[in-house]
Amino acid sequence: MIYRKLKEYAPERLAFAAIGIVLAFLAALLSIASYYMLYRFLVKIIADGDIRGAVPAAFRIAALLVANTAVYFLSLWATHALGFRLETNLKKLGIRRLMQASFSFYDRNDSGRIRKIIDDNTVLTHMSVAHLIPDLSTAVFVPVLGAALAFAVDVKLGVLFLVTLLLGLYFIQRMMGDRQFMKRYMEAQETMNAGAVEYVRGIHVLKIFRMNAESLREFHRAVLAYSDLALRYSMSCRRWYVVFQVFFNAVYLTAMFFYSVRNGEPREFLAKFMFYVMFHGILFISFMKVMYVGMYLFQANSAIGKIETLFREMEEKKLPRGTAEKMDSFDIEFRDVTFSYGEERVIENLSLTLPAGRSYALVGSSGSGKTTLAKLISGFYQTDGGEIRIGGRALSEYSDGAFARNIANVFQDARLFQDTIYENVRAGRRSASREEVMEALHLAQCDEILGKFAGREETVIGSEGVHLSGGEMQRITIARAILKNAGIVILDEASAAADPENEYELQRALANLMKGRTVIMIAHRLSSIRNVDEILVIENGRVAERGSHGELMRGDTRYRRLQEEFMRANEWRVRGEAAPAAQAL
Repeated sequence: MIYRKLKEYAPERLAFAAIGIVLAFLAALLSIASYYMLYRFLVKIIADGDIRGAVPAAFRIAALLVANTAVYFLSLWATHALGFRLETNLKKLGIRRLMQASFSFYDRNDSGRIRKIIDDNTVLTHMSVAHLIPDLSTAVFVPVLGAALAFAVDVKLGVLFLVTLLLGLYFIQRMMGDRQFMKRYMEAQETMNAGAVEYVRGIHVLKIFRMNAESLREFHRAVLAYSDLALRYSMSCRRWYVVFQVFFNAVYLTAMFFYSVRNGEPREFLAKFMFYVMFHGILFISFMKVMYVGMYLFQANSAIGKIETLFREMEEKKLPRGTAEKMDSFDIEFRDVTFSYGEERVIENLSLTLPAGRSYALVGSSGSGKTTLAKLISGFYQTDGGEIRIGGRALSEYSDGAFARNIANVFQDARLFQDTIYENVRAGRRSASREEVMEALHLAQCDEILGKFAGREETVIGSEGVHLSGGEMQRITIARAILKNAGIVILDEASAAADPENEYELQRALANLMKGRTVIMIAHRLSSIRNVDEILVIENGRVAERGSHGELMRGDTRYRRLQEEFMRANEWRVRGEAAPAAQAL
């Protein structure tokens, strides 16, 4: 399958495959020619006793071997050029697909598995093309040409060569084992490698709690499963591999000796015997190549299958895009919307309208559907039913560019690139001037942050000596959103990372960001939403209540009960009676 995919994934270098095969054939021809000259060399020395006449044959052998090495190197060069291009194209395609993948894809796949499939599996496809095209060609051409040479030297040698070839193929097939076993082995390896990535990423937590790999049960179980399969697979191949080695290194050479010693001129037999002892090795090498070719070819086919399966998963529940580049207004409307995460129904038959230019807060208990609503507005997921409209048009009518320009998201977990503060902000709108970037930093209350560093806005985030608190990082992301100048702003717990020192500056930055825009705010800190235009209480994926803070605080409402619970939580303190116990410890 991997070779059929070359035309699809590396069409610009497809001719290199044919060049590699032709050069591999020439290398095989030169190799067989060198063995023929070896036979002539042995006949001259042993049968004819003509040492002087053997010298030209020795030089021809050396010349043919040098030519064989050079041509085979060129074959490898051609296939490596193709293999690296295939790996590069697959990696580039994987990155592009990741950028376009639906958010449900990231919900279903951890980062370790994604990295393993895109990174490691593309390397396997490169190996199959770069090494296996010449190796497989050699493994095919050498035995065919070798059989012709064996028959040319002696019919009995030719028959022996063919019998050895057929039995060798049988042993190889038995050594390869069950293909389903190999499939399970590779799946276990993939699971273990993905778990290893997550293990390394969480190593700081393990160190804090003095835990080891056994504490991560799934990872520990994956390691044990892989080691068990690796051992079982090795043991299943052991017997036939030993038979294969013994067969090629002893049995048939001994049989040939006892068969030939009674036939013909001893000197002629000795020349043929010595020739076959050396010539027989090319068949062994060819079979070893076939064995490794089969293993790597299976891995490469499995790899390309996994990559394409991953690409298909990226397209699942992906919101279709249209051609509309401009949003005429920023009214948001849900029309009978239904959405599920797998089998779990989160939103059902929801209809609501959010007029443009107003600020809205979504509140409710965890799992009520607040963040899901915000993600649906952003076009991160495709609904199971109904439709969402912005500016009178369905989301599916807008292009990716329209979403990127008109919707800004500020999440609780601020993510910044390892680049300068200036470039991190300019990422919001690449066409912005320096003055616009600096104004956005000013509106986001970042002047104090810039003053901490000698390089100011040219300071590289993540470099030595550069440390930003969660609130400071959040202000920089707010500056990026301000520069973007989007008509819709979605704030998902944007102030949760603020410490007391940053709280005031962060609230001022958010106020500047929200001016004149349609704002969707998700917050568990209910004290931060009292001044929004409208509050929507979300419960089980539905709007249970809706109104301003003053309206919802009148009467026995769900919102009032949420506020009371919030106040009780804020007033909670560790009781003084616990102090003596603490001192006793």
